[in-house]
Amino acid sequence: MTTALIKSLSILTKPIREAQLSHGQSTQTALVWALQRNLSELRQHMSGGEELEEARQLLEDVRRDITWICSDTDDLTWSFVQECLLLLICLARHLNRLLEAFHQNPTAPNPATPEAAPPLPPDVLSVAQQKTLGTVLQFVVTLGLCPYLAPGVGVALGLRSAFGAAVEGAVQQDVAPAGERRLLITTNVLLEVSALSSLATPVFTRHLGDIMAALCQLAYRPQHPEGDGTKSNKGLTVEEHKSCKEALNNLLGKVYQPIVIKELLVLQGGPKQASSGSRGGCAGGGGKVLTQAPPWLRRLCGQLLSDRLMQPQGVQAVVRAILEGTGAGGDSDWRKCDAVAKILAACPQQSLSAESYYSQVCPQVLELLHFKDKLTAQQFQRVATRAALILVKDRPEFAQRFLLFPLLSPLHRCAEGTGDDLSQDAVEEWELTRCIEDVYKICVVGNSPSEVLLKALADVISTLFSVFCFTKQNVSHLRTPCQEILIWFLSHSEHSVALSSLLKRLCGLLGEVSGVRHGFQFSPGSEGGARLTVREPISDEDDALYEKVHREQWRVQCLVQLLGEMKDSDLPGEFFLLLLQDLAAVAAEREEVEQEVDTSSMTLLELEQHLLGRVSGHGQRLALLQVLAIICEGLPYTLLLRKPTQVVGFIVSMLQRACVSLERGTDSPVESQTLSMGMGLVATLLSGAAELTADDYSSMGELLPHLDQISQKHPEPVIQELASDLRATIATHGAYRPKPVPKTATQHSTAHSPAQPAVHSSKTPPASTPSSRGLSRPQVSSPPISHPKHTTESGVTLEVKDFQTAVGIPDCGNSEPSSSKAFSEWLLEACDPDIPIRAVALRSLTRSVRDRDKEALQNKDKLLTLFLENLEHEDSFVYLSAIQGLAVLADSFPEQILQRLLGEYQTGATVGSPKRERSLETRLKVGEVLMRASRAMGDLAPHYGRPLIGVFLSSTRDEDSSVRASSLSNLGELCQRLNFSLGPLTQELSTCLTALIKMDKEAEVRRAAVHVIALVLRGLSDKTTQVLGDVLLELYRALKWVVRSDPDEVAVIHAQLALEELDDVMRRFIFPQQKLEKKIVVLP
Repeated sequence: MTTALIKSLSILTKPIREAQLSHGQSTQTALVWALQRNLSELRQHMSGGEELEEARQLLEDVRRDITWICSDTDDLTWSFVQECLLLLICLARHLNRLLEAFHQNPTAPNPATPEAAPPLPPDVLSVAQQKTLGTVLQFVVTLGLCPYLAPGVGVALGLRSAFGAAVEGAVQQDVAPAGERRLLITTNVLLEVSALSSLATPVFTRHLGDIMAALCQLAYRPQHPEGDGTKSNKGLTVEEHKSCKEALNNLLGKVYQPIVIKELLVLQGGPKQASSGSRGGCAGGGGKVLTQAPPWLRRLCGQLLSDRLMQPQGVQAVVRAILEGTGAGGDSDWRKCDAVAKILAACPQQSLSAESYYSQVCPQVLELLHFKDKLTAQQFQRVATRAALILVKDRPEFAQRFLLFPLLSPLHRCAEGTGDDLSQDAVEEWELTRCIEDVYKICVVGNSPSEVLLKALADVISTLFSVFCFTKQNVSHLRTPCQEILIWFLSHSEHSVALSSLLKRLCGLLGEVSGVRHGFQFSPGSEGGARLTVREPISDEDDALYEKVHREQWRVQCLVQLLGEMKDSDLPGEFFLLLLQDLAAVAAEREEVEQEVDTSSMTLLELEQHLLGRVSGHGQRLALLQVLAIICEGLPYTLLLRKPTQVVGFIVSMLQRACVSLERGTDSPVESQTLSMGMGLVATLLSGAAELTADDYSSMGELLPHLDQISQKHPEPVIQELASDLRATIATHGAYRPKPVPKTATQHSTAHSPAQPAVHSSKTPPASTPSSRGLSRPQVSSPPISHPKHTTESGVTLEVKDFQTAVGIPDCGNSEPSSSKAFSEWLLEACDPDIPIRAVALRSLTRSVRDRDKEALQNKDKLLTLFLENLEHEDSFVYLSAIQGLAVLADSFPEQILQRLLGEYQTGATVGSPKRERSLETRLKVGEVLMRASRAMGDLAPHYGRPLIGVFLSSTRDEDSSVRASSLSNLGELCQRLNFSLGPLTQELSTCLTALIKMDKEAEVRRAAVHVIALVLRGLSDKTTQVLGDVLLELYRALKWVVRSDPDEVAVIHAQLALEELDDVMRRFIFPQQKLEKKIVVLP
């Protein structure tokens, strides 16, 4: 009988042949005619032979059982839907009976063939039968459900296909039964049919959204009082409303939750601006824009979505619903992740309280970090990280209780409590591993520091450092995440806090803080991690003391190694200077003459406290000396003294210790050597070994009281005079430079060679070299030649004599050769306010460099400063001459000049004022210089071009579109000359260009990106397939995307030209040129 019922359903849904349609007949008329014809054929078929007797009997029984049959309706479409529903009920009841009989009398397996498959249940349908059933369900939903949905409820038929408009016109809703009653009947039948598992699959996989929309409307749509009052238009009863609500809740509970959430989001509709009126108003949008749902439906969907979210595994269901099928790594992917994170972090209005919401959601957010599936782990971790950071920022009170405390609880348990609990593993390995990995993902990968997050991490930083120290003793996968977390925390903490308490506490200067509760220790885990176990007691006191001292020394060594990884931070140097200040205070205490204390009148308790205080002070001093010794041994000077201000701080500490000896009247070789080194360092700094700014001179103001004290109390007159001269030079910011200062600096550079690296850390030559003396202010007794004072176009007042003094040009009165005088005159004319004179001088200097003039090559640094200064001139004759000069300099000295130009192009700091940013126009001029230098490199481009590529790629993310376009232009000029050296950079280059082509809003940037591809293809030529083999398809798709989708016509033309280049390359690759050659082979 199953076959007979399926055959009847196929008759109802038989399509119309084109030969049966009359010419010019509309779609609506053809639909009505086809429905009427199929109904007639079904009646003839059911009145046929005896083989359909059982099916007819079942159909009659169903007709008698149901009460919603309307035989006198004038709507042909509803008559058709009624017949479909009747046959579906018959099929469902028949299959249900067969299935019950099958379960009551299961077929025994054949012992002769045990490998045979078990028999199929009788409700399994064939592929053809499933296809027929799907067609019937589509007709039922299209004709019996969708037309009766209110405007804005669900997706309208007109937005689904052109056939939907014809269906809406064919349905007659003004005849009995009422539309709402029809909707109820169709929905109930579909739910009854879906009770059978074999029929539920085709119902819910394709029509779940329509059924949910119908149930929402039937159960929650507000009743409108207006109407004609007839019986056919009466609303539903209270019991029917209640049954629809129960059916909706049951449906939402048993269907896969991500699918439910997807459908609820669709039902919620688009934003208010997405639609203007009825659901047909968006038909012109190609079905891509959701219509606006009515207010009651939006509120209902919001409530249902909130209920889904707050259920167990509800956060995971929401994330899967939105991100499933989006892939990994795309731009829309991370935007969706960020949007989902914001949804999870915001408490919905329907929630009873924010505390209950976050108490249920925060643990689920942490669970998203623990997925092992490679396809979804990255997306889930991204969502969890962003959600956690948003919670910490926006709702810190709830994040502290429900997110950060559970996250850090394994570390808290390591530090809290006592050793009374003698359990074997106080903290399991998997707990500690998961905790550290989660902290790494949220802090380091998320990289969004906040006060709450740093404060929570500060409470367990000692324990985390103890874990790091343990991992340094063994091979552990926790070493890298612990190190990254500690570096991240130290880098983002306030330096005053990190120096004063944190670092001192970690190295034991503020007392023993191990971060592990007493009686426990970390032990290796079975999977390469760590676990907290009970420490075995040590009976021997000497062994216990040795273990304690060794543990403290190891913690200091680990801290020094950690500071050594912070190569771009000032924290190691500041910590070193802080320890030196403490050392000076210790030296002062050590030199104090201890007053005689009358111990005869003390009680035993007072005497014990007095002695313990003295011992404790000695222990602190020894610990400080130990930390300083390990730091000096383990960290290079380039890390400890990175800036002149840190060098000044180092000198202050040395002079402070020398002043303490002067006050006490003691003189030792160590203190004399310390004073000599400090004075020599100050003299070297002031003699021009490093370019000192106003801030550097301000920091050197700390030396003034110490130098004053030395000039007054030191017993040697020479030292007093030198201290006085140094003090005068510092106080006048270099305006007054007595002769002993450079002389002392020269003597110090030769006599105290170990101190040179600390001074030369700024990568400048020592004071004794000619170039460094040229940079200092020359000491001449004759009055300088006065020159007129003028103002440059950039608004900076510049005096010719000042510029001459800054770059070290000798006075005209000196006896120099004629060529030197000519070179000096060119330098002076390059600062002339008259534009033609200045431009001619710049071009003459450029010609001197091109001709390899000896004096010009020796003064390349001065020429570089001069050309960079003239880049800011507004006249094109001047700045183009400066551009040409810089290009020639870069061609002659590529290693030095290119690095300087890259710094100017990337950071935009001017020569005269490092803190002031260059204008956009000047940066573009520097970019023009780099482009000319790239063209002039030739075969040396692979050697000198690698730093340029990194700067150009990073500049493609600049905020200004002109800088991005300039960087891309320079990148194209350079890449077409790299040949095979471009191979390791192809992936990064392709990703950058593809992202700019598809995502950048500025047309000029997209044009430049496409032009880069064309230049690379043109430069590589026949080597394209070898160098760009891995990314050639991606670049081709990007070019095709531009041709098809980019609105800019110029970008399209560039893409077409690039495609032509690629076409020529591939033609030569596939069809190589045939060469007629004669080969002579000598046979053996």
